[in-house]
Amino acid sequence: MNTALWVVLPYIALTTFVLGHLWRYRTDKFGWTARSGQLHEQRLLRWGSPLFHYGILVTALGHAAGLLVPAGVTEALGVPVTLYKLAAFVLGGVAGIAALAGLAILIYRRLTVRAVARSRVFGDTVMYTLLTSTMLLGLGITLFGGGHEYRETVAPWFRSIFVLQPDTDAIADAPFWFKVHALSAWMLIACWPFTRLVHAFSLPLGYFTRPYILYRGREGSRRA
Repeated sequence: MNTALWVVLPYIALTTFVLGHLWRYRTDKFGWTARSGQLHEQRLLRWGSPLFHYGILVTALGHAAGLLVPAGVTEALGVPVTLYKLAAFVLGGVAGIAALAGLAILIYRRLTVRAVARSRVFGDTVMYTLLTSTMLLGLGITLFGGGHEYRETVAPWFRSIFVLQPDTDAIADAPFWFKVHALSAWMLIACWPFTRLVHAFSLPLGYFTRPYILYRGREGSRRA
């Protein structure tokens, strides 16, 4: 069971993530979008979208720093453990609350605005369920995790996945809710390519090079 959960599942999720995006790009380029309903409703979107996107961005950066940077590196840089934990608690808590509040607004908008609800596609329910559960678990761990040093358990196991030497003993020492959070995150990663989350990799770089769009009024066209 340990091998299935902490070795097989991560590699299946990563393989599905990479190959799924390649398949989606080759077969559904026009569907590579978040399917925004901005034209249908803007009041809730104006609040929910920034809260979610900025909150999730800070959360992702915090996860990258916590999981990929060994504890010895921050100690060598002179960052005390207490300061690191305080920063993780404050920044992670604020970012997590903001992202979760934004997600709640966006889900409420999608359920209550009829025109937006009609834009739902297959997989949205699964995506929103996994995303919400993963965020709730992460926020709960941040606020009520009891000070567990995940950089000695979850982080070494996570890094070992990418060097093809999975360390199941490290994750075995993590508390139960940390493990559930990790499993939920892997399932979300596996489903990612088949949902609207693919738009996270759509950088609008073409906006900087495309020509300006000229608008002409009706009066000007009539005179011409």
